[in-house]
Amino acid sequence: MAKLYFKYGAMGSSKSAQALITKFNYEEKHMTVWLIKPSTDTRDGADMIKSRIGLYAHAQIITPDQDIIAEYHKAGRADVIISDECQFFTPQQVDQLRQLVDEDNIPVLCFGLRTDFTTHFFPGSMRLMELADSITEIKTICSCGNKATVNARLDENGNIITTGAQVLLGGNDRYEAMCHKCWMKKIREQKARMTETK
Repeated sequence: MAKLYFKYGAMGSSKSAQALITKFNYEEKHMTVWLIKPSTDTRDGADMIKSRIGLYAHAQIITPDQDIIAEYHKAGRADVIISDECQFFTPQQVDQLRQLVDEDNIPVLCFGLRTDFTTHFFPGSMRLMELADSITEIKTICSCGNKATVNARLDENGNIITTGAQVLLGGNDRYEAMCHKCWMKKIREQKARMTETK
């Protein structure tokens, strides 16, 4: 029986690499993969999925107004659907992925972030947490050695930013995966420094 999988992790946890390795594993067994990504993610090119270790592949772009079921049927039958950066899908599009699992009996593997830089759910990730048959954390570590769970957004001086738009594309120049304790500690230290300079 096909399942909807949500594999999430903080920035730098090798989510894209694992998505591409999973694609390779299916294709090595002569299975067809429909590789997709939301149009929001344009860091490596509109239709490119690229990992930090150098793996890459072209993917079909899905815009927020597109119906994933209709796009899947246009693309032709596949043995599996793999999505990277799934947090950028709308909740309705996640519902459509769920429907493909249920009605077309096709496994759907979604890789992405669970929460944003303020530790709040992305809407697509929240819907996946509600609907997925299997939820797996892809772990990475904070600089202190503890498990990282926060996607800390940084300014040009390396200070943590806690306000702003939910979506701001970037890599290591803009984000650092941290444990919650280090994230809060650095925020407190920043506030103390600002108070001292006043």
